[in-house]
Amino acid sequence: MGSIRMAGRFMVFVTVLSMAVGAGSLAFAEEGPGVAAGSPAPGTSLEELDQKVRVLERKWEIEQENAAARAKQAAFVTAGKDGFSIRSSDGNFQLKFNGFVQADGRFYLDDEKKPATNTFLVRRAFLNFEGTLYRNYVFRIQSDFGGGKTTLQDAYLDARFVPAFQLLAGKTKVPFLLERIQSATDRRFVELAFPNSLSPNRDIGAIVHGDLGKGVLSYAAGVFNGLPDGDTSDGDINDDKDGAARIFAHPFKNTGIEPLEGFGLGVAATYGNHEGSVDNSKKIFTSNLPSYKTSGQQTFFSYRTRTGEPDKDFSTDNNVLADGNRTRISPQAYYYWGPFGLLGEYVRIRQEVRKKNDVARLTNSAWQAAAYYVVTGEKNSFKHIAPSKSFDLSKEQFGALELVARYSELRVDGDAFPKFADPAKSANRAKAWAAGFNWYLNPKVRIQANYERTRFTGGASGNQDREQEKVILNRVEVAY
Repeated sequence: MGSIRMAGRFMVFVTVLSMAVGAGSLAFAEEGPGVAAGSPAPGTSLEELDQKVRVLERKWEIEQENAAARAKQAAFVTAGKDGFSIRSSDGNFQLKFNGFVQADGRFYLDDEKKPATNTFLVRRAFLNFEGTLYRNYVFRIQSDFGGGKTTLQDAYLDARFVPAFQLLAGKTKVPFLLERIQSATDRRFVELAFPNSLSPNRDIGAIVHGDLGKGVLSYAAGVFNGLPDGDTSDGDINDDKDGAARIFAHPFKNTGIEPLEGFGLGVAATYGNHEGSVDNSKKIFTSNLPSYKTSGQQTFFSYRTRTGEPDKDFSTDNNVLADGNRTRISPQAYYYWGPFGLLGEYVRIRQEVRKKNDVARLTNSAWQAAAYYVVTGEKNSFKHIAPSKSFDLSKEQFGALELVARYSELRVDGDAFPKFADPAKSANRAKAWAAGFNWYLNPKVRIQANYERTRFTGGASGNQDREQEKVILNRVEVAY
């Protein structure tokens, strides 16, 4: 800064001196040498010249200060791989605009007994606004326009005081399952595996979370409204709330042992009290219980619900309601090394239910094991894969190709049948295997294709098994 000021002062001095010399030369030319006696004394001229230098120097400094102040207040507008953003020069304030679209195709094979419609659809169309206030406060508003309806997915404020202690409040994903926590653009399969059928989705509440030991250990614990399995909501029908907690470790992350650095394991749990409700005056029935679907989005299990409006006397109603404690627990792990990736998780849920005067505590469970391999050699991870060379036929570049395979299973407690669920309509077990590929044309465009086959135990009349589901799922995804 001192050298700049010295340079500026020198420039001002040279300018003033040149002006003075030019003026003196002009006066000499006009009046001749005889008027030299009438010119200002040499001492007086130097003082005036020095004063002018100081005045101009100060004006120059003020102009530089004003320019620096304007630069600090200027905003930077960018458009890059992470979307559009507006950012203040000091980084304290920022607003990002991004989103993604997933256009799907579902095609069912051999569906004679349980016919389903082959269809194209916009599965998800997310628009995301994310901002930063005073550097440490981050907010997000994210909506989904897929499926012909508008859903508020995320709306929260996250106070990021230090990496080890952060506080989030609003609507967000409940910290529970690995695959559910993953962004929809990072998931390796078109649809989620069965454990997610027993997991909460997005809920409203408050979470304390953070990272310890430079990412070796992460934790999250919060209080939420509480939701049925797989559900998302913007309200609650119970006074009681759910507690959720998750801890996840990367024990070898900073050891320098490359084959083990991508190993992570953890456990998550939720606890709450849930009760269904019947409003006889408004004739509204809310079971507060879930139904379970296949990857083809066909319902294969649901609790008994009487058709029509409930009777005024609840004791004669045939609906099954949630009626007490619900606990979930999930051990989980993944492993990534080079182009390889593995992910596994298990969920067990215990839920109290009631039908008339009959009460039961049912235990349902699900698990999955998935494997991934990037044929083109890119490094695999829990996040999105970026191809080393984007698709470009003129350069004979084809992007990145990943092969995927998965097995998942869901079991419903046998005590649910026949009192709480109809064995002729609801299966008590579903086993699914899936295989497919992900083709990453560039970091923002991906094509997915899966074939998934699901077998059932029960779920059809005459003690027969429900017809197998064979479905081809395709997706074109664009994220920006």
